[in-house]
Amino acid sequence: MPLARIDLVQGKSADYRHTIGDVLYDAMISTLNVPKDDRFQIITEHAGSDFVADPTYLDIQRTADCVIIQVTLNQGRTVEVKKAFYKAVADGLHQRLGLRREDVFISLVEVAKENWSFGNGEAQYA
Repeated sequence: MPLARIDLVQGKSADYRHTIGDVLYDAMISTLNVPKDDRFQIITEHAGSDFVADPTYLDIQRTADCVIIQVTLNQGRTVEVKKAFYKAVADGLHQRLGLRREDVFISLVEVAKENWSFGNGEAQYA
């Protein structure tokens, strides 16, 4: 049910971009209880001039390698589950790509189940 949007500055390889998606998907399964094969991701590259991530907000030092991840998902997960997800993603990207944990920005957007249609003009979860 989650829809992930992954945004980053252009110039990374296809393997790099796909690894971000893999890490994100693995973290969703292991921490958010997302069903297997429920993978919907949009990966978008931006020119550096069109990608703004404050380099020092909340005293976190971000670089041009910052990745912004927005996940729309069903509401109802606990704060502890969300924290475990954030950590799993940041740790996974650091381990697999060498991406600094400081350069992983994640936003969750929670919606009610009836706000999804996976095809056929139907609300499968309503």
